[in-house]
Amino acid sequence: MPNWGGGAKCGACEKTVYHAEEIQCNGRSFHKTCFLCMACRKALDSTTVAAHESEIYCKVCYGRKYGPKGIGFGQGAGCLSTDTGEHLGLQFQQSPKPARAATTSNPSKFSAKFGESEKCPRCGKSVYAAEKVMGGGKPWHKTCFRCAICGKSLESTNVTDKDGELYCKVCYAKNFGPTGIGFGGLTQQVEKKE
Repeated sequence: MPNWGGGAKCGACEKTVYHAEEIQCNGRSFHKTCFLCMACRKALDSTTVAAHESEIYCKVCYGRKYGPKGIGFGQGAGCLSTDTGEHLGLQFQQSPKPARAATTSNPSKFSAKFGESEKCPRCGKSVYAAEKVMGGGKPWHKTCFRCAICGKSLESTNVTDKDGELYCKVCYAKNFGPTGIGFGGLTQQVEKKE
């Protein structure tokens, strides 16, 4: 029977999809509002869709449903997922955790490793990992990572160090760079003719 009514049928709601609202995926047409993950119902686009036969999923749900299973197959580096996949009809078999042997910790090793942090050369306070910026081989606070002369905030592209102190390239060139005519600073006196 000829299709007199316009466009193709939507792969989700089976209603007619007109050209202005059409999204195509895997040879099927969808309304923009029907282009949703079949598991979590999140809106999809060309970068987040993963198709499996006639079903469409977001990449996360597709990985949970059709990806590798078991311990060690997380959703990316350093991921700890507590999702069991029940909304996808999955049953995750969890292996029993081995009992942890009691360890005796040496307090001096603990304090040496975790108790004392590195000190910022500018303010002398402890520098923790979340606020640590390295410059001149030393740890600095992000707020202390400034030029010693002009106070300008520094980055890896414009930092120079001399004698344990940080400088921007401009201040370093003015104070420690070459001097003389032609080097940005006129150091010779020019005699006035009268």
